[in-house]
Amino acid sequence: MIDEETKVVVQGITGEQGSFHTEAMREYGTNIVAGVTPGKGGQHVAGVPVYDSIEDAVEAHELDWSIGFVPPRFAKDAAMTAIEAGLHTCVITEHIPVHDAVDIVQAGKAHDQHVIGPNCPGMIAPGQAKLGIMPGEIFTAGSVGVVSRSGTLTYEIVDQLTQHGYGQSLAVGMGGDPVVGRDFLDWVPWFDTDPGTDAIVVIGEIGGDLEERTARLIEESVDTPVIAYITGRTAPEGKQMGHAGAIVHGDAGSASSKVQAFEEADVPVASLPSEIPELLDTRSV
Repeated sequence: MIDEETKVVVQGITGEQGSFHTEAMREYGTNIVAGVTPGKGGQHVAGVPVYDSIEDAVEAHELDWSIGFVPPRFAKDAAMTAIEAGLHTCVITEHIPVHDAVDIVQAGKAHDQHVIGPNCPGMIAPGQAKLGIMPGEIFTAGSVGVVSRSGTLTYEIVDQLTQHGYGQSLAVGMGGDPVVGRDFLDWVPWFDTDPGTDAIVVIGEIGGDLEERTARLIEESVDTPVIAYITGRTAPEGKQMGHAGAIVHGDAGSASSKVQAFEEADVPVASLPSEIPELLDTRSV
């Protein structure tokens, strides 16, 4: 999906977050070749040339991915221009209106471009490149694929994996909003066919039925061992979690419903993040 050769453009590169994470991504090894901020063309950020538009950046450089650190009211236009220019896009920005997120995701499908997010920490191929805000020092190269609706919980679980000798092939924080681009139903099959992935960790949370549908998909067509973790298992009945997508209606979207679905699909479900390496041990990964 990404490696040290992947060519990246940062949208919103001159802002506080854009400039900070551009430098961090470059230090990790990400091949950032251009940045975009309207009206700031001709500047440089961390040695990266800045252009006024995606069109100008595409004309000057060969590009593969865009990553957006653009304020919410401008995020849709930024993502759409990147997609229409033929780029996959990772939208880090939070508080994007749902109807804007729908338009971004639909544009990605229409143009056959990957969309990650919005409101996500991005993804990282340990030892190669990171596209987002993840703390690279806790990741290590290996063969466990990680995909998560949660941001900080991803870091906690990856840290557990690394401490127990389980490196990661790719780790993805897909975002926890009601509407996101690539989700479990996309990532689990991708990891299943990835020759560098020998096991998959799915980190879900209460709200919606995505985990239940993912469990059915795993049962029907996934051969790679999968371990699951569901956050929110101790939430009071009817409690809405912080993520906009974590809304429970009756039993639908509850932790118990998700745990049951995974267990029926023969997917072990950890009660604590620290149990995930132990469950991987039982799968002889």
